[in-house]
Amino acid sequence: MSIPVIAIYDIGKTNKKLILFDRQYQIVHEESRSFREITDDDGYPADDLIRVCQWIKKSYKDIKKRDDLDVQAVNVSAYGASLVHLDEKGAPATPLYNYLKPFPQELADQFYEAYGGREEFSRQTASPVLGMLNSGLQLYWLKYKKPEVFEKIKRTLHLPQFFSYVLHKKPFSEITSIGCHTGLWDFWNDRSHDWIYEEKLASLFPPMVSTYSYTTVSSRLRSIMCGVGIHDSSAALVPYLMGFRDPFMLISTGTWNITLNPFSQEPLTKEELKRDCLHYMDYRGNPVKASRAFLGKEHDYQVKRIAVHFQKSEDYHHKLKLDNKILLNLLRDNHGSSKKFYPQTMQGTGPMPDYVGPENDLSQFNSFEEAYHQLMLDIVGIQTTSLKLARGNSKPEKIFVSGGFCKNQLFLQLLASYYRDVDLYVANLDGASALGAALVMHRHWNRESSLDHLFEQFKLIRPTALAELNQYQLVSQ
Repeated sequence: MSIPVIAIYDIGKTNKKLILFDRQYQIVHEESRSFREITDDDGYPADDLIRVCQWIKKSYKDIKKRDDLDVQAVNVSAYGASLVHLDEKGAPATPLYNYLKPFPQELADQFYEAYGGREEFSRQTASPVLGMLNSGLQLYWLKYKKPEVFEKIKRTLHLPQFFSYVLHKKPFSEITSIGCHTGLWDFWNDRSHDWIYEEKLASLFPPMVSTYSYTTVSSRLRSIMCGVGIHDSSAALVPYLMGFRDPFMLISTGTWNITLNPFSQEPLTKEELKRDCLHYMDYRGNPVKASRAFLGKEHDYQVKRIAVHFQKSEDYHHKLKLDNKILLNLLRDNHGSSKKFYPQTMQGTGPMPDYVGPENDLSQFNSFEEAYHQLMLDIVGIQTTSLKLARGNSKPEKIFVSGGFCKNQLFLQLLASYYRDVDLYVANLDGASALGAALVMHRHWNRESSLDHLFEQFKLIRPTALAELNQYQLVSQ
């Protein structure tokens, strides 16, 4: 007997995955591909859109042929800040421009002068000034810098909706993609920003539908429900929003640690925008306050330094557990000392964008263990600063941590110890963004199955009782 499944394409910047979930949302099949980057028409690195599309079409065709699987629905989770422009035949009219591609300074000046200035525009659109990462401005760039290319564009799709379009051939716009620092959405008035109309760009975007929406595609003797796609950060929040009613925050960790607070009702201030706070949009169309910190990058940079100095492997820290004696000695002796790890890779980003501190002298430490405890004190210190920004005046009862730092016991215990009034949980949801993309289709393909079992696998982290910890700061905030 074949297993009823939903197929999810989880398209990350590095890895592209196909994940199949059964009706209990257990993963029954997973495959991952990576594709070598090509260059765009300016010679800048870009994802190979054509090869990714070929892989999606082939893998989708293959799973539909399998006798042991009954593919009933399909959806897409994909990274944001990226647009695909279609020509009159519905084919990509341009390369997939990289969101890290530099945005011309004079064009940025022209744009912000025309539309209220950087601070006011950022406040209205909840989008810090991020160049091409403000993906709506990519259309402005094409209009003024590549008019011959712009003339070919008949439709513009956000990346999650484009990969859904590859499966069902119908163009849609969707709120989580529009709401992720694109500069397209006026959060104060809950509608598209006026500049889209003044630049005559609004007609390029297809009609907006809800994240729950789907269209049916007939295949031989059966029909398959195809979702409209969802932005991956918003998708990762879906399981928590469906599972918990009480206020919570989610720290999604990795290269970037992004703290998400779906229960904040406060508009962003200019100071918060300057300190890398923004709003995402959840799958119901509600703003989600977020703060970003480049902590995975900073951690990896400093760990390499420590490993080289003490002649250990770079993964040696995986073996370490919190040592209260080491920690207490550092806390008592280290206030204002030169042992602190000031950020070296985060300038211009995160909660301390303007801060530049000296690189410490590792010969002050007696061991890898002592140096790593100091590093984690300072990493968690930055994390708590980012968390305070996202928290604002809201009062979450739980904090969930997902992603790479879930394996780091020092990080978890120190963070739990800073927030002794809130329960800190490690989330064990495999493939959270793919799961979120599947769950927004739940009511359509899997109404009879309960979701309760998904929310019974969270581990509570016990705090460490160190009174000195709450007085410790990397720098004055």
